[in-house]
Amino acid sequence: MLKGINPIIFPELLMILHEMGHGDELVLCDAHFPAYSVCNKVLRADGCEVSDLLRAIIPLWELDQYDPENVVMMAPVKGDRLPDGLVSSYQISLPANTEITFLERFAFYERAKTSYCALVTGTTRKYGNVIIKKGVIQN
Repeated sequence: MLKGINPIIFPELLMILHEMGHGDELVLCDAHFPAYSVCNKVLRADGCEVSDLLRAIIPLWELDQYDPENVVMMAPVKGDRLPDGLVSSYQISLPANTEITFLERFAFYERAKTSYCALVTGTTRKYGNVIIKKGVIQN
């Protein structure tokens, strides 16, 4: 057990977070996301919610301060809507004043294809996917 690291950060995830460099992206996926057909590297955290993992990961690294689209969610398909409270459950885990960008479903899949890793979770709410981009530590 390591001190100061949320225990839902399992060893393989900690290694991935450490390996990632500035500009690398991590997809935190809901249980419906086609991670294995979209991403080359996939980890599973089936018993965890995206919101909990986001809250555990964000203290360990900086978001990319040079890219205004450093946090991206999938936009709802025309005629559909985001589940109540979904965005706010992610927003509270992010640094203050962080903007969330929304991408159309297939544009989101295309962006996910270039991610460093996809982390499949147990989240079952539709549109529960978020991409976060790693930045550099501010000295």
